[in-house]
Amino acid sequence: MQSGKTAAGHSAGFASVTASDVSLPPPGGPHPAEQALLLSTSRATLKDRRIALAVLIASVLAFLASVPFAQVPMARLVGFVPFYQSALITNDLITAVLLFGQFKILRSRALLLLASAYLLTAAIAVIHTLSFPGLFSAAGLLGSGSQTTAWLYMVWHGGFPAAVIVYALIKDDGADTQPLAGKGRFDVISAVAVVLLIAGSVTLLTTLGHDLLPRIMHEQGYAPAMPVVAGGVGLLSIFAAGVVWGRRSQTVLDLWLTVAMCTLALDIALSAVFNAGRFDLGFYAGRLYGLIATGAVLIVLLLESNRLYGVLLETYRSDRAKAAELRRLSVLDPLTRIPNRRAFEEAIDREWRRTLRYRSPLCLLMIDVDYFKRYNDRYGHVSGDQCLRAVAHVLSGFARRGGDLAARYGGEEFAIILPEMSLHEARALAERLCEEVRALDVPHEASDVARHVTISVGLVDALAVASDEGGSEDRELPADRADPSILVEQADVALYAAKAAGRNRVAVASVGNSAAKAQAHPV
Repeated sequence: MQSGKTAAGHSAGFASVTASDVSLPPPGGPHPAEQALLLSTSRATLKDRRIALAVLIASVLAFLASVPFAQVPMARLVGFVPFYQSALITNDLITAVLLFGQFKILRSRALLLLASAYLLTAAIAVIHTLSFPGLFSAAGLLGSGSQTTAWLYMVWHGGFPAAVIVYALIKDDGADTQPLAGKGRFDVISAVAVVLLIAGSVTLLTTLGHDLLPRIMHEQGYAPAMPVVAGGVGLLSIFAAGVVWGRRSQTVLDLWLTVAMCTLALDIALSAVFNAGRFDLGFYAGRLYGLIATGAVLIVLLLESNRLYGVLLETYRSDRAKAAELRRLSVLDPLTRIPNRRAFEEAIDREWRRTLRYRSPLCLLMIDVDYFKRYNDRYGHVSGDQCLRAVAHVLSGFARRGGDLAARYGGEEFAIILPEMSLHEARALAERLCEEVRALDVPHEASDVARHVTISVGLVDALAVASDEGGSEDRELPADRADPSILVEQADVALYAAKAAGRNRVAVASVGNSAAKAQAHPV
């Protein structure tokens, strides 16, 4: 059966994709996990073999049921031939394209040969259709004779198993362990050119050399030599099946090539040995048998393609999730679990530019834990970490609006970005922060401010900074002053003022004449 050979297009979905089922990659080849995605490299599992055996048993049963009626004359339906041939040609071309694609991934000589074999069968099937007597002309096109179509059929059904044998030998003798270099485009073009050259040579042999070939057809019946020639071609398919089956490391592709060779032998036996000639039941049954098998294989190939798209989509989603998690971790402080300095710098840059462009309110708080070094020295670093986590938890609770950001700036220093908040509102919030940290009542006997942990806060109004630096509503801040570090600097000035005034308080930066001052407000 012609189309049985395309059973090599087994869906990788039939294969269990596990590390133990994957062949070792050739040097420089894909990773084993990648190989498991391709039927040409994925190792055949017990489940694969059971499915293949079931297909083969069904094929043999259908064959045995047809053999007793193979010579029953049937109506001469010439239109059946182009319908059947078109389906086979299409399926062979699709299989060739898929294998050429896998060749370009794996750079395997054996796959290049096998893809070329599928392409050659498609090319000869086209010539076979054009030369079929009574289809396009009484004797067929291309100057064909009475033996042309039959011999094209034999070359068609004998050339493919011969190529499969070479394919198996190449993979077993080590010639395929070193992948071909390059992208493979030239190799594919060269293979296509060779296929067309061979197809052209076969066409010339079976047309111009028609009289040199043994006669295997007599009108619509078979000549005495037909069973011998067809039997030899069938035995070649059986031999090819044995060679592929006997490979040391059988892949899913090898498994279905074995089934293909067996069903190809059944096709030849039914439509060229046990029947009497063209358009009898054997002729139709053999080709319908092939058509059904080809359609089933095509569905399996499409299912494999769909499964690979599913794997691609799942991988894409997984990669996006991993990238998002990595991004989250890269901007998260591991100790306090709030945003880190990197996240702060990205956010302050974004908000500062927005303030410059749209004159939107923006306030920045710089916060420091009072006498934290003394706290560490007195209570130890473990307690110091716990203290920082407790303070960070309080700060993050005051950054709940969209755009707000509480971050650990470094050491015991924190920062809070407050977009769309006026200076008056930000000052009130900063004072509540001080109160909430005091309310934690974390003991700090080494502090000169209180018997518990306190914080100092420096506050700067970004709109005031922008106006002071020359950025009026009709005049933007100069490009060399657009760096948001100017906000951090002036918030630090305010923070130092809060510390100088006795700590445990809020200081507001007073911007004027390009110099920052600060006013401290005890809380």
